[in-house]
Amino acid sequence: MIYEKSCGAVIFTEVEGIRLYLIELMQKGHCSICKGHIEKNESEHQTAEREIVEETGLSVEFIDGFRETIEYSPYDNCIKTVVFFLARTCSTEVKVQEEEVKEIKWLSFKEAIEALTFDSDKETLRKAEEFLSK
Repeated sequence: MIYEKSCGAVIFTEVEGIRLYLIELMQKGHCSICKGHIEKNESEHQTAEREIVEETGLSVEFIDGFRETIEYSPYDNCIKTVVFFLARTCSTEVKVQEEEVKEIKWLSFKEAIEALTFDSDKETLRKAEEFLSK
C-alpha cells in the first residue's frame, strides 16, 4: 500500500461585506480547494503555505482552530490523507500556476459548494463556513 499526504487550505476573503472562497479549476478538469503534496521535512502549515503561494501567488493568514482531514484512494493501492486549514487573504489578485491550475474563481459559499467536484471538498467547505459563522 502506498500512503500519500497533502496539505492545503480553504482560502477566503471579504469583498464589500461578502465572504468569497477561492476555488481552483484544475487542468485535469475538476474543481478543488488549494492543496499539494508535502515535500522533504515540511510541516503541514509549511506545505499549505507553499502550495498556496505556488498555485495562487497569494499571501495568507491562517485562522487558528480549524484543521480538517479527509482520506481517499486516488488510485489502486494508494491511500491519500489531505489536511486542510483555513486561511484569510486581503487580495483577490492571483497568479495562476498554469501547469496545474486552469483558472481561479472567487465564489460565494453557495456558488463554491456548487462548483466543487468532490463531496469531501464540499464537506470541508461547509465546515469552514460553519467555523467562520460562529
